[in-house]
Amino acid sequence: MEIVMTASIGPVEFLLLGFEGNRFNGAIAPALGDLVGNGLIRLLDVAVVIKDESGEAAILEMQELPEDVADAIRSLAGESRGLMSEADLLDVADNLEPATTVAALLVEHIWATRFSDAVRAAGGELLVAERIPGDVIDEARATLTAAAQLIGGE
Repeated sequence: MEIVMTASIGPVEFLLLGFEGNRFNGAIAPALGDLVGNGLIRLLDVAVVIKDESGEAAILEMQELPEDVADAIRSLAGESRGLMSEADLLDVADNLEPATTVAALLVEHIWATRFSDAVRAAGGELLVAERIPGDVIDEARATLTAAAQLIGGE
């Protein structure tokens, strides 16, 4: 079977969202749905991996999830499921602490597609992409603000 790519694809990111105490209940679905509905991201694949208190791990199938969680995931993931392999998800499970659930998401950043196309068309390529936590930015801003106040107060 030949797969034909008909459209550009934006940057794709693999996200692991951890929930200690196996408290994952799908409450993130509405916020994720907003991102999908507003055309900012496309959810290419989603999986739920759970490790119980004894350390036994499982990749949960849709029919094993609570109905509301499964429905929310189905509505967001569209038809592109299966991109994360069982081996990938078992590797995730191996690294989980007991009594932890992980939602594994493969997300396309649709908002960046046009820019990515422009970079490629200009002969460029992405060399580094690094996520900086919000608390690090907050701390840097606070330091700059304090320094500006010291300088301005002199």
